[in-house]
Amino acid sequence: MSAPQRFMLREPAMLEREIKKSIFLAQAAPVSTPAEAMEFIAAVSDADATHNCWAYLIGQTYRSDDAGEPGGTAGRPILQVIEGQGFDRTVVVVTRWFGGTKLGAGGLVRAYGGTAAECLRQAPRLPIVEMVDLTFACGFSEHALLRARLESLECRVVAEDFGADGVSLHISAPATREGEVRTRITDITRGQAMIRVVEEDAPQGVGE
Repeated sequence: MSAPQRFMLREPAMLEREIKKSIFLAQAAPVSTPAEAMEFIAAVSDADATHNCWAYLIGQTYRSDDAGEPGGTAGRPILQVIEGQGFDRTVVVVTRWFGGTKLGAGGLVRAYGGTAAECLRQAPRLPIVEMVDLTFACGFSEHALLRARLESLECRVVAEDFGADGVSLHISAPATREGEVRTRITDITRGQAMIRVVEEDAPQGVGE
């Protein structure tokens, strides 16, 4: 069974709602690292607001903060919305200006989660295509044909190094097509190419 499709935001998004006289403002953005997420949170949080609650999800890394609201009523609902709508590499901040009417624990969960959910539902999204980076070498006579065939398999050439005996290539290929890519390289180079996976610390994948 294939993994469910994941999405990232095409661009930052914003949504404001009034709930029992309190104003809730959700602001969301695409991020690649926890540091980027924290920078966004710091940038959009309003020091004059009653609460700036937030959550982010980046691959297997996630954090949330109730920012003074009762435990589990704000940050966790926001995080559950990000995950539930299939988003990744996403940060959401929901800022509240208290209007004088208490909402209770259930009301807070609905207000924070609902505002975040509506913001993400309306936001333009991109599917995340998981990628794998490969390196290999080929002869000069095979280079042009290899490039053309790999581009037809949705590969991107990251780097090329022309040496005395041929060309070393670093490509980024859709993980779902890695087998096809390896077969194509092997066929064109008549089994001479040594294909290696490039290990990356950063999250792999691009939006298309």
